[in-house]
Amino acid sequence: MEPLLVVLSGLPMTLLITVAAFAIGAVLGIPMALGLRTGIAPVRWIVRLAVDLLRGIPMIVWLFLLKFGLSTPTFRITALEAAIFGLGLISAGYLADIYRGGLQAVPKGQYEAAAALGIPGVVSFFGVIVPQAARIVSPSIATYAIGLLKNSSIASTIAVAEMVFMAQGYAKQNINSVAGVMPYAIAGLLYILLSIPIAMLSRKLDANLRKAVI
Repeated sequence: MEPLLVVLSGLPMTLLITVAAFAIGAVLGIPMALGLRTGIAPVRWIVRLAVDLLRGIPMIVWLFLLKFGLSTPTFRITALEAAIFGLGLISAGYLADIYRGGLQAVPKGQYEAAAALGIPGVVSFFGVIVPQAARIVSPSIATYAIGLLKNSSIASTIAVAEMVFMAQGYAKQNINSVAGVMPYAIAGLLYILLSIPIAMLSRKLDANLRKAVI
């Protein structure tokens, strides 16, 4: 089989891992970001510790812990589930800090102006503060999404059949020929091609948010 077809056969799995993990991180990152900003010190410390652990421990360690550490005779987690939930939890830690930074970057005057106008706290937060924070963090979120796409290749270490795993399989069968290098080059090119639309979408979203805020 041609190396291009071999690598492409792993593309759906790469996209599934990336999209699912990013979705988990994007959702879980919201309460974690709020926890990082809460005035309740014990909650803030616990959330900060969780974020630091998620970010501080290497991704491959998390995947191995989930895949092999949680398996029991009565409960088994598949390699794909370990990859998605592991990268999803790590994404939550990174995105929580990105969200927190965006909220802190909004001038305090915006909060005070909303309060002076008598806008309820929840309404002012989601209607005034969040749109401005979203504009600030959208480039960082896009950069992280691109990084997550590339980091999805770590799933190959626990035998998830994504692009790098398929490339490795082909390379092992052609280890003594130039053809053994081709699947890696193809995989690298595909990662670049997949990253371009994310970057373009980020720029378009940023431009739209700037217009909406103005």
